[in-house]
Amino acid sequence: MKDLGITYEDVYDLLHQACTTISPDALYLIRKAALQETHQEAKVMLETMIENVAQAGRLDKPVCQSPGFPTVWIRFGESFDMGPLLSYLPRALTQATHEGLIRPSIVHPLTRINPGDSTGLGVPNIELRYVPDQKFVEIIMSAKGCGAELGNVSKILTPATLGKNYSGLKQLVLDTVINAGGFPCPPSAIGIGLGGQMDISAKLSREAISTRNWLDHNPDSLLDDLEQELLEDINKLGVGPAGIGGRTTSLAVKMAYAATHTAICPVTINFHCWVARRFGIRIYPDGRRESLFQVEE
Repeated sequence: MKDLGITYEDVYDLLHQACTTISPDALYLIRKAALQETHQEAKVMLETMIENVAQAGRLDKPVCQSPGFPTVWIRFGESFDMGPLLSYLPRALTQATHEGLIRPSIVHPLTRINPGDSTGLGVPNIELRYVPDQKFVEIIMSAKGCGAELGNVSKILTPATLGKNYSGLKQLVLDTVINAGGFPCPPSAIGIGLGGQMDISAKLSREAISTRNWLDHNPDSLLDDLEQELLEDINKLGVGPAGIGGRTTSLAVKMAYAATHTAICPVTINFHCWVARRFGIRIYPDGRRESLFQVEE
């Protein structure tokens, strides 16, 4: 079985980066929004977010006091020895917590007992994905804020409530954004999972917004059109940065789907706050590495 060639230091460095800054695509979109914003208070709020990121990097401090919830996607096209990588991940979380980069916030769901090291049953959440013929291994680490989770919605639509030209789906998204207001720390990004049953749509919604570049286009032309239409309509709502008004409520809308049963259309709408602690690498067979979420100028 092949050795991936990734060390504990590699994993810790990736996590350290995810604690102290945000991904390049998200930072680019916030800077662009600040330049275009005409609402003075919203402009100041966006500029403050940008300065927050800069200060965190300079001082080597967490970019946000909320540690988020850690999920790691590992996508591979051939067998390799995953044992070391899987053992590195909880160790790195514990080290980062002890060093003050992560606030210990992982607890038992009922007793609320906190072990104090940012780990527990199912944490970090690790999603392994076999991708036939993929010539590289991709590792994406994401710590999505949990305050934003409070605005999330899962709903089972029917063909009738899905609506003509998907009007029911579109209205559900807009209503969800309005009801969430400033709680998801806008400007947020929104992942929308469609299909399967409820569990599948929820997973798709998280994966779409956490693993895709926020500047990309959906390869499915129908979903790409819906993403662009929804992003435009959301930004007409006037919620704005931190919910104080303005022209930028959402930075991106990303959709993913799975086939479903003829009687239903499960939908999950998943907010991602502007603090995009998501970083990844691709490792090629020749040892070459490529950072993800980059911005092509």
